[in-house]
Amino acid sequence: MDYVEKRKLILEGNINKVILSLATPIMLNNIIQTTYNLADTYWVSKMGDIQVGATAFVWPVIYLVISLGMGINVAGTALISQYIGANEKEKGRDVAGQIVSFALIFSLVLVLIGYGFTPNIVRFMGAEGELFENSKIYLSVMFFDIPFLFITSIFTAIRQAQGDTVIPMIINAGGAVLNIILDPIFIFTFNMGIAGAAIATVLSKAVFTIYIAFALFKKNDGIYLTYNHLKIKPKLLKKILKVGVPSSLGQSGEALGFIVLNMFIVSFGDDVITAFGLGNRINSIFMMPAMGIGGSLASIVGQNMGAGNMDRVKKAFKSANIMSVSILIVGGIIMFFTSTQLLSLFSKSPNILKEGSYYLKILAIASPLMGIFQVCVGTFQGSGHTLYVMIMELTRLWLIRIPLIVIFKNYTNFGSASVWYAMVISNLVICIIGILLYRSGKWQKKVTE
Repeated sequence: MDYVEKRKLILEGNINKVILSLATPIMLNNIIQTTYNLADTYWVSKMGDIQVGATAFVWPVIYLVISLGMGINVAGTALISQYIGANEKEKGRDVAGQIVSFALIFSLVLVLIGYGFTPNIVRFMGAEGELFENSKIYLSVMFFDIPFLFITSIFTAIRQAQGDTVIPMIINAGGAVLNIILDPIFIFTFNMGIAGAAIATVLSKAVFTIYIAFALFKKNDGIYLTYNHLKIKPKLLKKILKVGVPSSLGQSGEALGFIVLNMFIVSFGDDVITAFGLGNRINSIFMMPAMGIGGSLASIVGQNMGAGNMDRVKKAFKSANIMSVSILIVGGIIMFFTSTQLLSLFSKSPNILKEGSYYLKILAIASPLMGIFQVCVGTFQGSGHTLYVMIMELTRLWLIRIPLIVIFKNYTNFGSASVWYAMVISNLVICIIGILLYRSGKWQKKVTE
């Protein structure tokens, strides 16, 4: 489907069909991204539970670094999609050029800083002994993945703003397949251990970044770049950052919250941090439909707001919630009754299976809440009102979840379950806040004005 047909579908087509047509490739894309992580986890688990724990332990740091730049992607999707809806393609191309240039420069700065401070970061988080050594090795290599990840994410944002969710999925599929092939080669054949898992991940993204570089400049009917678009335009970049910074702050604040969360979890022992990491990766598969539906709303909301179709935006919000919650109820039931079997694919430790199974069952019961959360986030991102996303992300972790963990840990006998209960309560409260923000109607003003 070409640019004109895709735009017409988003602005005029059956709303359920539009959501599903855009969300399905995003779901598959997210599953592919999870395959990256699960492939690492599977092969790393062959070395031992402590190595699996190390990859889970440093993930919030990687997420924090990524989050610092991801806001620019959200801003790009919102602005480009609204310009497309208003039929102002050249302004959309200008935005695309600015976010590419910014991502390149910023990602290289993050690599230099992150790599230099890796030991200090891991030590600050409370890792010791084997956990420290493995975490340090894995994180130091993964910092080199940042530029490739940024460019891939920028390309995805530009394509999704136009309603193209298929090409990003294909690129990630190729990267995932290559990663699965390279993992055992670098880990075992080259005897590089946990460093090999990280190197395989970096190389699998780097290869496809070469294709992306060519695709961004290929002339077509939609959004493509010329070298003139890459020249920094301070006024436009300031506008992009105004939309993007709140999203970056929200995501990076959320990542910091997860670092603090990991510091609490590691105090319960290495088995609990490993169970937490495995549980999250398994749960992420079941969350894919909600993430896909939420992601599809960014371009649907953006383009329809640009075209002035606000009634259609509200209809999309309602339909997306019904779809997302319904699918997650079914997924939650499946995850609840198969939790132990799923965990046993990655660990045979009785304690890890016990902790992880209980965690997954708690997540399964509360899974519909994440459907509402993702739909609210997608709506606010598409409208460009990223301040609301920041409020939701920071409130969920810093004002609700972490204080509850402290209270439960010190004043109850819940033990490691303190974390699981706090997570569910924080998700419930933030969904209520998200609905209230939506009903306020203040997000309905276009950011392109």
